[in-house]
This record gives sequence, structure tokens and C-alpha cells, in this order.
Amino acid sequence: MPVRDTRTMTYAGARLAVDAALAAAQEIGGAFNIAVTDPGGVLLAFARMDGAFALSCGIAIDKARTVVGFGGIPSADLYAGIESEEPVRFGIAKREGVAAFGGGVPVLIDGELVGAVGASGGSAEQDTAVATAGAAAVRDAYPATFPQ
Repeated sequence: MPVRDTRTMTYAGARLAVDAALAAAQEIGGAFNIAVTDPGGVLLAFARMDGAFALSCGIAIDKARTVVGFGGIPSADLYAGIESEEPVRFGIAKREGVAAFGGGVPVLIDGELVGAVGASGGSAEQDTAVATAGAAAVRDAYPATFPQ
């Protein structure tokens, strides 16, 4: 078949993700940058909390784009998959826009990748927790608030 039906996150879904990620960041007590992309890696929404590192903006975006660029693999899992393969690890590290460390998570609806959330500003574990809160908000709201 030359065409397939796919779903993608909307701006409304991206706003849900950002708001939930911001709430998680406030609970942690840090200042984070949060990026939400569609499944093609195009930025849908972005937030930079007061006091968040300016250079972390691009890192948050790269984390989300890394997730969708590698088919929905969380950015922390990507590193775990390549850490024992030195040539691959160093090769990926030199690729512009790839962030193979914690803080990027997929947004999955019924197993389909509809977007990703990336967070940067804390430890890899904190970044992952913030991004996961954003992704969970979209997943938990579907399909109740989003027509199919």
C-alpha cells in the first residue's frame, strides 16, 4: 500500500504536555526547558522556565527530536543501547541534533508514536521525570479530550 494513516499530536496536546511538565518541574524545584515535537521532529510547543539555562533550550529540543528520529526510543535508552559500542557512541555524539542521554521520551497513543517531549535543566533523571509527566498527560487525556 503506498499510503498509511497516521496520528500526530496537535498543538492542544503539546500544550497539555508542556503544562504537565512545568508542574512536574515545579515539584522538583528546578528551572527547565521543555520541548514538544510532532512525530516528524517539528517543534509544536516550547517553554523556558524563569532561570532555566539558555543553552539548555536547544538540548531540550534535541532530546525530543532524538526520540522521534530513532523511532520512539527514549533518549536514555538510546545511550544504554550504544554505550558498549565505542565507534557507534562516538559517531552519534558527533551528529548534530542528537542527544543520547536522559530527558527525551515518546508520546505513544495505542502504541503509535505521535510526538515526543524533551526536557533539560536538571539531572538526566530529573529531565526524564519532567518529560515523562508531559507525555503521560497527553496519553491520559486521549481519547477523552481529543476526537478520533
